[in-house]
Amino acid sequence: MTALIMLEAVLRRKSFTIAAGELGVTQAAVSRQIALLEEELGQPMFVRKHRAIEPTAACLVLGASLAQSFSNISDAIDAIKGAAQDVVTIGATVAFSSFWLLPRLADFRAQNPGIQIRVVSQDQKIDLDSGAVDLAIRFGLPPFSDGTVIASRGDVIMLVCSPEYLNRRDKGPLSTADEFIETDAEDRSWLSWGQWLAELGVHFEVTPSLRFSHYTETIFAARAGQGVALGWGNLVQTFLDDGTLVALDETRLSPEGRYNVLLPLKSRRTVAIDRASSWLTAALHK
Repeated sequence: MTALIMLEAVLRRKSFTIAAGELGVTQAAVSRQIALLEEELGQPMFVRKHRAIEPTAACLVLGASLAQSFSNISDAIDAIKGAAQDVVTIGATVAFSSFWLLPRLADFRAQNPGIQIRVVSQDQKIDLDSGAVDLAIRFGLPPFSDGTVIASRGDVIMLVCSPEYLNRRDKGPLSTADEFIETDAEDRSWLSWGQWLAELGVHFEVTPSLRFSHYTETIFAARAGQGVALGWGNLVQTFLDDGTLVALDETRLSPEGRYNVLLPLKSRRTVAIDRASSWLTAALHK
């Protein structure tokens, strides 16, 4: 563990000397731990150059995992520290947090000035049993084994693009002449273009011109005029309202799943959590 901590510090600070200063040890101690780790792994972590170091591919892979793990540990500690305070931790996907939750938090804070909100945004399924969040918004079909649904709302999916893209494309229905923006998410509750077309009974092959790992990037690309994206109504409504996105046509599809506000089964009960639960329920149903 000591070697892994030192590796993460060296990779982040790009220097054995600076990392040693941060950790309060000597440079020799850091070098020794890295050497022991390299011996254990059977391959170098850094290429030593004159007055510089360059991480190897293996080092970058391990470093990314360490950074995420240390971040998760930090989040858990923050959650524990906040347990005795008026802090409510809400978990959701990156897209739901960015497009739906964050624009509405000002309303909650205005109504509840003494309550602090902490948002955990991640596309991986949030483990409600870990105690890291007090509330979560999860898309899917209830019931869920780790939480109680206190509110839910369905959605509609439509074709969206920028006004500029709509004006320059050939008029008519969606076709292979269009530029498609795809979201390559691991969670397949995000519909792919292939699934969308199959649901509508439309048969032509889509070759996306842009692919992103996060839905937020897909929507930003569509707003920038880069092509057509699948717009989840609850998430893109703000951009439809401000005119940076428009519906390409009248086609709408209702997915099976719903957005669900969940309380963990092992939920702690505080006035702050109760107020946040009531506010989320009301906001989701507007």
